[in-house]
Amino acid sequence: MNEKDIVYVLSDSLGDTAELLVKTVAAQFIGTEVTIKTISYIENKEEINDLIALAKLSNSIIAYALFTPLLKKHLDHKANEEDVTVIDLIGPLLETFANKLNKQPVQKPSIIEGPDNSYFRRIEAIEFAVQYDDGKDMRGIKEADIVLIGVSRTLKTPLSMYLAHKMVKVANIPLVPEVSPPEELFKLSKGKCFGLTMSAEKLREIRVERLKHLGLSSDSSYAKIERIQEELQYAEDIMGKVGCSIINLSCKAIEEAAEFIIGNLVDSKIEYTTS
Repeated sequence: MNEKDIVYVLSDSLGDTAELLVKTVAAQFIGTEVTIKTISYIENKEEINDLIALAKLSNSIIAYALFTPLLKKHLDHKANEEDVTVIDLIGPLLETFANKLNKQPVQKPSIIEGPDNSYFRRIEAIEFAVQYDDGKDMRGIKEADIVLIGVSRTLKTPLSMYLAHKMVKVANIPLVPEVSPPEELFKLSKGKCFGLTMSAEKLREIRVERLKHLGLSSDSSYAKIERIQEELQYAEDIMGKVGCSIINLSCKAIEEAAEFIIGNLVDSKIEYTTS
């Protein structure tokens, strides 16, 4: 191989699993620059012939994950003819499984490679939580699986993100005495909204730390116990009108709150994960 070594990764599927394996192996050779070129969705012998020619020209390795028997056979034969080094990344494992299970694989690409549906649902939920965080866009109230409400610093955003990783779409709405809550909030179906609260003392501690982090004085009305008590009472009144379950986070971890919410999801069509 050359100073800048090249490994061609071939696949009749997406090829990301094969590429990750090659990268993991290449990382073991510190001080060697390895260029990995992935060619996905190989469909015919002509593509394989072209890649064999490229690999021979640069004295490169071809690592492949091919499920199509004819393509695999052609690659092995052509590589042997041209004296090109090839590595079958999945063949030995498939053969071992077949022997152990006494069953033949379906030999179809795109079955095990690439992220599964749960991956995309999780990403979608995370993007949703970011878009509809802190009342940025009230349209999220109708589209969300769950709506969280509460005064500032009651952990709405952290809980939203935690639930998003469980594939639950969450919108969160801040409650401020001077700002009327959106009308959509009072039209939610029962069980879709959860109110977050905590003791005034605990909330004051969190707000004081937040002000310090921002380089602001803790004397701000934002951290005064009287103001906090006023906000909490206002929020409790709103939660009562909405008819939502209330979770006190004074001594409860986000994980516990998330478990409670997931356990009380009314809409059985919501898909989520416990992992």
